[in-house]
Amino acid sequence: MQKRRCDHCHLEFDERVLFQDKSFEEGTKYFCCKGCQGVYHLLRSEGLDDFYQKMGDTELEPPKDDLGDISRFDLEGFNKKYIKSKDGFDEIYLIIEGIHCSACVWLNEKVLHQKEGIVEASINQTNNKAKIVWDPDTIKLSEIILTIRSIGYNAYPYDPSMQEVQANSIRRDYYARLLVGVFTTMNIMWIAIAQYAGYFTGMKTEVKNILNFAEFVLATPTLFYTGWVYFKGAYYGIKNHYVNMDILVATGASSAYIYSLYAMFTQKGEVYFDSVTMIVTFVFAGKYLEVLSKKKAVDRLDGFNSSVPTEVLIIKNDEKILLGVEEVKSGDIIEVKAGEKIVIDGIMMQGGSSFDTSSLTGESTPVYLKEGDKILSGYIALDTVFRYQAICDVNSSVLSKITSLLEDSMNKKPKIEKLANLVSGYFSTIILLFSVGTLLFWYFGGASFEHSLIVAISVIVIACPCALGLATPVSTLVGLGLAAKKGILFKESSFLETMAKCDVLMLDKTGTITSGQPKIVKKIYLKEFDASLLYALSSHSTHPISKAIAEYFEEEKVNTKTLEEIKSIEAKGIKARHDTHMLYGGSRSLLEENGITCQQEFHNYSEYYFAIDDEVVAIFALEDVPRIDAKESIEGIKKLGIDVVMLTGDNKEVAQKVSNLVGIDTFHASLLPQDKAKIVEEARNEGKRVVMTGDGINDALALSKSEIAITLGSGADIALNVSDVVLINNSFDSLYSAFLISKKTYRTIQENLLLSFLYNSITIPLAMAGHVIPLFAALSMSLSSLIVVGNSMRINLLKWPKKK
Repeated sequence: MQKRRCDHCHLEFDERVLFQDKSFEEGTKYFCCKGCQGVYHLLRSEGLDDFYQKMGDTELEPPKDDLGDISRFDLEGFNKKYIKSKDGFDEIYLIIEGIHCSACVWLNEKVLHQKEGIVEASINQTNNKAKIVWDPDTIKLSEIILTIRSIGYNAYPYDPSMQEVQANSIRRDYYARLLVGVFTTMNIMWIAIAQYAGYFTGMKTEVKNILNFAEFVLATPTLFYTGWVYFKGAYYGIKNHYVNMDILVATGASSAYIYSLYAMFTQKGEVYFDSVTMIVTFVFAGKYLEVLSKKKAVDRLDGFNSSVPTEVLIIKNDEKILLGVEEVKSGDIIEVKAGEKIVIDGIMMQGGSSFDTSSLTGESTPVYLKEGDKILSGYIALDTVFRYQAICDVNSSVLSKITSLLEDSMNKKPKIEKLANLVSGYFSTIILLFSVGTLLFWYFGGASFEHSLIVAISVIVIACPCALGLATPVSTLVGLGLAAKKGILFKESSFLETMAKCDVLMLDKTGTITSGQPKIVKKIYLKEFDASLLYALSSHSTHPISKAIAEYFEEEKVNTKTLEEIKSIEAKGIKARHDTHMLYGGSRSLLEENGITCQQEFHNYSEYYFAIDDEVVAIFALEDVPRIDAKESIEGIKKLGIDVVMLTGDNKEVAQKVSNLVGIDTFHASLLPQDKAKIVEEARNEGKRVVMTGDGINDALALSKSEIAITLGSGADIALNVSDVVLINNSFDSLYSAFLISKKTYRTIQENLLLSFLYNSITIPLAMAGHVIPLFAALSMSLSSLIVVGNSMRINLLKWPKKK
């Protein structure tokens, strides 16, 4: 008898009574009880595992209960690491172990929603990740975890650094169970061949009994070890008054097993141990392959979180201090070495460095940033040691926001998925009733009980709620992952479905169709003036034309002046006072509004007028050329059957010029922000589904009125806040890609649902009619799920039009 110490309390036990925990990178740990395991995890998560080195061979008293494991969820250190607080509510992402069908998702969400204090509980079936939002004054996280455990599942916080270890542990467990199933199935098939041969040619009773017993020996570990996951799920399903897929598999396999035991001991009828083994093995093999397939889809999204530093080097009073990223504040000086990933946004302080920005922008070409340039989290430093100043904390950084939005998008279910989940929620109950009805129909119709039972088992096994439940979430996750790779961030997965149904695209001109960086091409000075006044005035506006004026005079090395009574006039310009003079800078309508006249103007250009008091002193003609990929992308969008309309505040001549260059037939010019919003509303009132794309503050109102609002990553904060989709890489081509991905994803979801309904509508009647044996029922059930997953993976094979 081999002795082994518990890895927490160090007491010795027979190794056979210890249970193993394989979730650690350094290897398997052994514990005498759940209490010891909980305390060990607690010390590891709090960074206190040095405790075991200090205690040496000292023996501890094991915890009396499992509270050590539960209480850690309410510790301050745990909360700081995993929980986010917003608007008085706490939020956490959990991984829920044991979920393997839409029924599991439904059960967990239903039980959690019934718990007082829980505001939101949404679970993604594809990666078992749950978003939980709760009122900390009403319920504790430990109570939420206990609720999940009470229905037969386990939950722990989502941690990207540990997720791979956990995933590998689950795969190893599945692999071991699958090996047992495959081994027994291969051997039982030889015995079954001998059985069938003897059935037709004759076989002595003694030989038949030996073969029956051999099949029994092989079928038993398959049913209770490989198939244990289904019995466990069935138990908790029955406990919570819900019929799930596990009940179907467990009922079908155990019915055949129990009948075979009866036939073996009474020597009446034929045994079906081979069917038991094959049902469990084939269904479990499909589940194992499904787990592997789904993991590939999840990897791309989890990549945003992977390899992110947990500590950074801070410079304080000329000393270097290593701090956790959660402790860094705006204004701290951070030192970065070549090869390190930026985790907090900031401003370059001195020198310069090249960065790999591909994780955010998708561009493989390194970008060189110098002193004063903004550095975004997610960038990877490629050369030299440099320092920069943080401008936010880790939770407000770009990478953190993108990660949060991706996680949210994965948990927001499209309407079509909610419908599929609703149907699959009742599906298992209906199939169970069909099976019982089939058994009674055949038996009272004159068939033997043996034949009636086998037909009923086939009905149970062949039905596949999994294919129906997987039809939407896997496709959605693959679509979101592909979009993220292309620099497209859908804030909710439901927006994929909505965007796919849209038929009108309305585009802002400046900064969207054009680069948003107009340049002065002509100028007229009507009177001598102090250029520093114009520089000061234009510097107070964020409008692209004003910024172009400010940049022009900045290059002229003019000094700035102090202005007073500065006021921005929406979509028209800006005015201010300097000493006794009033300054005006902006469009012709700004001049007219203030009683200033000017005879001269530029045609076919954007104009900027500068006036002092009641006299125009300078006029500038600016041109903002379309983005390089705008024309080609707009052509592609139009080929998808989408009408494209341009909205702009510029005059008709400039709008006409740009629309001709990019191939837009319909445009509206000289619009105020409320005019843009009105046009969007009118289109929607006509029954059109509108996608609005813009980047500035003046687009925010129109964006809020559209079905889907899209902004470029460089857009104003207010525009980003009201948007549904963000083009992170600031590329117009991404807009075309967003339409392609959304339409392909939605079409794939429809195909999956159609395949699932066709499969069930054809195979279930065949099984009820007695034309399918349990062996082929199990095989076809597994294949139907894999076909749905495989079809979803085809989204990654989406062909992109070749660039001209």
